[in-house]
Amino acid sequence: MTDLTFQCTGVRADPYAAGPTLVFRLRVTAAGGARVHALALRCQIRIEPARRTYGAAEGEGLADLFGERSRWGATLQPVQFAQVSVMVPGFTGETETDLVVPCTYDMDIGSTRYLGALREGEVPLLMLFSGTAFTGEGGFRVEPVPWDREASYRMPVAVWREMVEQHFPGCGWLRLPRDTMDELLAFRSRRALGSWEATVRVLLDAAGAEQPPAPQPVRLGAVLRRAGERTAP
Repeated sequence: MTDLTFQCTGVRADPYAAGPTLVFRLRVTAAGGARVHALALRCQIRIEPARRTYGAAEGEGLADLFGERSRWGATLQPVQFAQVSVMVPGFTGETETDLVVPCTYDMDIGSTRYLGALREGEVPLLMLFSGTAFTGEGGFRVEPVPWDREASYRMPVAVWREMVEQHFPGCGWLRLPRDTMDELLAFRSRRALGSWEATVRVLLDAAGAEQPPAPQPVRLGAVLRRAGERTAP
């Protein structure tokens, strides 16, 4: 069986993709300079959150995902990031190929919430490989890619932020049920509001106006009569 090994050598944000997309650069090596006619490769990418440290602000942002820091010893478990496939053309010995990973900015997804909470540093990733290799010098053999093939990579947080800014500059993303969206659209139309930002701002201002005023601190001098002060008859 052909001994295949994998290494991730870099990652970049694709500026021309229709949606948020990361492109990982993979190096595939066949031991002994073996001939590979083609490689149908599958890759599962996981985030390994226990393999880095977190600042105070990052810890607060991850609280809804992993709980309080005192519990992180048990809750800091791997998070699924992506599962993609790629067809690697034929090569002898070694080759490099792009692994295109479509991403989402849906904050209901665990991996997106994790990545959105990070401020700097790197994201520890683990790539797990499987698939089918078509090999043979003089003939043609079909071999499975062993399930123990994997590669670690530390993706810069800056690359993720660059990708998000390309598609959602200075913005966030919120998913709502369809009936709620219909109500919001009707409200926006009735008020002739020009954008969703203006719509949400009107609702937030209205909610703030309904809040009861905060109680004012009581000054003792305004309640207690000073010593020697006469009251009105």
